[in-house]
Amino acid sequence: MHRMSIMALLLDDSSIDKTRCVKLAIVHDLAECLVGDITPYDGVGKEDKHQMEKQAMAELVETLGQDNNQGGREIYELWNEYEDNRTNEAQVVHQLDKCEMIQQAMEYEKSDNKRLDQFFDTTRHLFTHPQIKSWADEIQNRRKK
Repeated sequence: MHRMSIMALLLDDSSIDKTRCVKLAIVHDLAECLVGDITPYDGVGKEDKHQMEKQAMAELVETLGQDNNQGGREIYELWNEYEDNRTNEAQVVHQLDKCEMIQQAMEYEKSDNKRLDQFFDTTRHLFTHPQIKSWADEIQNRRKK
């Protein structure tokens, strides 16, 4: 989440709201603090995962006082925006998430001395934002070294 926020700050793209991208990057995985990082290998369906995370976000925001707290409402709205992938900023942050994932996978490959090809194979054609695509290409190049 932190690295994604830094990546969002580094974007050089006047067509997107960088501040919004940073906010989306910060909140996109907040539900995981209650439900954990559910992966496709956990056997939880996409809709079930979404419902679990939606409930977790409602609980988190409730503790912030959503009814009387503009910040809590903003966090919930940002999370929904990311989940719905309905804005250019959300789409860019989804790509940042995948780019950060392959960066982390490359780091695990080096530290654990094992191959994690599935992370790279499943993201290879997902990067459409030119700058994020160049970062992903650079990660691939460094991985080969």
